Amino acid sequence: MANSPLSAQNLIALLVAFFVVLATGPRVIAWLHKLKFGQNINTDAPSSHAKKQGTPTMGGVMIVIGVLVSLVVSLLLGHPPHPLGSELLAVTLVFIGHSAIGFLDDYLSIKRGKSLGLKARHKLLWQFVIAGGFVFWLYETALPGFTTQVAIWPGHLVDLGIAYYVIAMLFIMGLSNATNLTDGLDGLLGGLTIFAALGVSWTVYTLAPGFEQLPWFGYALAGGCLGFLWFNAHPAKVFMGDTGSLAIGASLAAMAIIGKQEILLLIFSLVFLLELFSVIIQVGVVRLTGGKAIGRRVFRRTPIHHHFEEMQWPETVVVARFWIVGVLALAVGLLLARRFVTWII
Repeated sequence: MANSPLSAQNLIALLVAFFVVLATGPRVIAWLHKLKFGQNINTDAPSSHAKKQGTPTMGGVMIVIGVLVSLVVSLLLGHPPHPLGSELLAVTLVFIGHSAIGFLDDYLSIKRGKSLGLKARHKLLWQFVIAGGFVFWLYETALPGFTTQVAIWPGHLVDLGIAYYVIAMLFIMGLSNATNLTDGLDGLLGGLTIFAALGVSWTVYTLAPGFEQLPWFGYALAGGCLGFLWFNAHPAKVFMGDTGSLAIGASLAAMAIIGKQEILLLIFSLVFLLELFSVIIQVGVVRLTGGKAIGRRVFRRTPIHHHFEEMQWPETVVVARFWIVGVLALAVGLLLARRFVTWII
């Protein structure tokens, strides 16, 4: 079991994060209530969401606390205690940085009394800065086994050269915004993150030897989201907010880039990508066919989880079915993982 993805060290990282979130959750929720940090529901949201107005948001801080405590415990459990690896530090900084962007976005949204916080261009600018810093570190650091090659088909490796770093930066920013868009229903993002985090942790552990600390982050993130679901399950007592949702996608992407599991993470992230591209397609078609007032719409409402709500699917049904898709994506990704070894070799 010591050399298994289900090693004691990995499971401890998951369990510590879970119990930290479970223990701190009630106090954090009470603190958010006291500060009147309630969610402002977008007027474009389905009418059934009106009752969620005022539910505490910024609950992503619970996940951040759980992950950070878990990582400290994991480092201290070594004999002697493990030194902090640069790859774990890099992913953690990407996580904290995007959480800080989300925290500011949530705070401004609450204080302005609207559902809009940071302007999109300002949010993207800060995401660009953090993702760019990570990619610069990646370029300057000689990580063991790291390459700019990507397997696009069995036996076909493409060396992207310097373009890889540009694509990696866009990958981080894109997945960060994809998870942000996914966070629109009670329990949806938390559950899907568990599947994706376990998937990328499992594959990094088994396919990327030399990065033994990296899966700790994924397991801690899965445990933190599992604990968060205790409070975020329908009807939610707290929302993750951008504080959590932006950080999740960015950190998963950073993990996959270091461990060279980018393609597999795309598979694990199937639902996140569907959410992202539903918005891109909707906006593109509307603009091409006359603008917001008269333009045609592919979906009844986006992101796509709202489309199914408009089709009269109850919120809990949408979440359960999207979770099913997430589990299937996880299974397919793990089945392909063995094949990816032969692609790379």
